[in-house]
Amino acid sequence: MNKQLMAAALAAAAAVTAAPAHASSVALPADGSWHEFDVDSMLSPDGGNGWIDEVYTGDDSALSFTFTIAAGDRGTLTVVDTGFAGDTFTITNGGAVLGTTSSVPAGTSAGATVFDYDAALANPAYSNGVFILGAGTYSISGALLQSVDGDLDSTLGGVRLSVSPIPEPTNPALMIAGLAAVAALARRRKSATPI
Repeated sequence: MNKQLMAAALAAAAAVTAAPAHASSVALPADGSWHEFDVDSMLSPDGGNGWIDEVYTGDDSALSFTFTIAAGDRGTLTVVDTGFAGDTFTITNGGAVLGTTSSVPAGTSAGATVFDYDAALANPAYSNGVFILGAGTYSISGALLQSVDGDLDSTLGGVRLSVSPIPEPTNPALMIAGLAAVAALARRRKSATPI
């Protein structure tokens, strides 16, 4: 990550962690369903570019999505831009930077919008990020890192969570390990047998 992008990500994270007068915390289900977030510096109580809640309470407060992943499970968190093609986000967990969404190809049009999360995820003109998370409790939020229209600072996006058990070793791996153990045991017996 270049220095300018890193500085912008840290500034966005600082804006997200600034304590707003009121914040919304929405429980994010682990069923893979999409949930909307908005960014609008004109509606945000602090005038910033952090995710705000226009959908769940309608009060434009700072928005975070909370969830817990149990031991033995792993989560896949997906974030996608669905507002203006070319917008990118910094994603945070409890104020610590988790990462950023993907950069987008040069020449992306600010006029293109799509309101279908899956269509945006499949379109390289829209940024996205996929984060693999271990067991723990999370409070996910974000901020607009790059706006294709620097004066607009308004967009929307979606976030989803899928949780699955950590896979057990596959049968071929177990079979190879078993064969190695049998071979080692056979060598040990052979070396212990007098000639």
